[in-house]
Amino acid sequence: MTVNYTPKGVCSRNIAFDLEDGIIRNVKFTGGCNGNLQGIGKLVEGMKADEVISRLENINCNGKGTSCPDQLAKAIKANI
Repeated sequence: MTVNYTPKGVCSRNIAFDLEDGIIRNVKFTGGCNGNLQGIGKLVEGMKADEVISRLENINCNGKGTSCPDQLAKAIKANI
């Protein structure tokens, strides 16, 4: 299933990814810190959804209370 998620409280405007049998694929962020977010997408490619959530959940960017990685974790959590 392809997921499109609108993050809240961060610079990125959209997170899209595929969730296939509990595995994360094709993560794409729109907006935000392009190089860093491409890196996150590559790092989580092929990982189990639960593992991505446990690694990225609650990362805080500059006191915002969330971050693009945290928003990815929330998007995954909302769709498993």
